[in-house]
Amino acid sequence: MLILSTHHKADLLLLLTTILAAAGWIFSREAVQGLAPLLFMALRFVSAGLILAAIGWSAMRMFNGQQWKSACLVGSFFGTALTFWILALEMTSHVGIGAFLTGLGVVLVPLISLFFGDRSGPYVYLSIPFVITGLACLSLDSEFHLGLAELFFLLSALLFSFTFILNSRAATRLPALPLTAVQLLITGLITGTISLLIEDWNFNQPPAIWGWLIASALIATSLRFLVQTHAQSLAPPSHTAIIMTLEPVWTALLAALWLGESMTTLQFSGCALIFLAMLVNRWPAVRAWLKHH
Repeated sequence: MLILSTHHKADLLLLLTTILAAAGWIFSREAVQGLAPLLFMALRFVSAGLILAAIGWSAMRMFNGQQWKSACLVGSFFGTALTFWILALEMTSHVGIGAFLTGLGVVLVPLISLFFGDRSGPYVYLSIPFVITGLACLSLDSEFHLGLAELFFLLSALLFSFTFILNSRAATRLPALPLTAVQLLITGLITGTISLLIEDWNFNQPPAIWGWLIASALIATSLRFLVQTHAQSLAPPSHTAIIMTLEPVWTALLAALWLGESMTTLQFSGCALIFLAMLVNRWPAVRAWLKHH
């Protein structure tokens, strides 16, 4: 019988998270054909949060003031990061550059974790150049220009990295289900409030749009963030962050399969470099596996 270590369980759960997150890109792309972006985010996260809150209500009622504060803090950072990200996505004419800059948020996690007392092993830092190069090959398809959209992408990346760290720390002290419910609800409230201020709300959509919204809420939000939060409770943030860079790889592959988008040789090279970063990041475990096979 195969017995997995805690870190191996975290790796597998985070791998599943990246696949669910990549599916979320497809669901979101279909849904925003009929819904305003921030309104879609608000409906997606509030509905997902309510589903998890209903399931985990008994545990949520037991939260003390400090636990509520921790859970709401994660949601506040995540909601603000998502707002800057979606605003930048609306402004930019270079989605590839936006994807690259947003992806840097995960790269920042091991570095910012130092300020929280989490010191990573050398293989984490050795994997970072491979990640950055891989993200660049996968995403950068035009000339780089630093404008307001790019600054918003960078700000969202910084906030995403803090969200990842704060969520990892909260997940070691709080049950994954109610913690995820609270942060999703806070995220939905933030995006919904800003949507109310800057977007026109229109709910007269064909059934297919609501179907994509439901898929986004159930699969790419409720399930994805519940799995991710549980995985982050099993290992330190710097250990788990690099695996999350697989998300754009799966996204690119799913976009090629579902949307008929083509991938260049450079983009395939980017995918290979990110997979190589996974191997470098986990080299001690890979080396041990090779010895036994």
